[in-house]
Amino acid sequence: MGEFIDFLIVIIVIYYILKALFRIFVPVLFENAVNKAQQQQQQRQQQYRANDNQQRQYRTNNNQQQQYHTRANPGQGKIKVDYVPPKTKKKGSISDSAGDFVDYEEVK
Repeated sequence: MGEFIDFLIVIIVIYYILKALFRIFVPVLFENAVNKAQQQQQQRQQQYRANDNQQRQYRTNNNQQQQYHTRANPGQGKIKVDYVPPKTKKKGSISDSAGDFVDYEEVK
């Protein structure tokens, strides 16, 4: 019986020691993880800005080329529609083939 009580005391002491260590180290680990995530996000944002500046420059050059081609081919870009779908009835209206309807009367 004495060994069992010693075992329980050792388990309880280990539990409180681990609990104290977790209270110290877990916030530090979370802080490191958050700082790492912030740094990664800042790097992604810087890369995005660099790519965005390159794309803007490309678009500017591309728009200048398109304006040149548009002036050269004024007939290009016209649209011809061969099929126009028939207009449908409103969604709220009831068609004639829906069946017979009976007026509703409230019975008290």
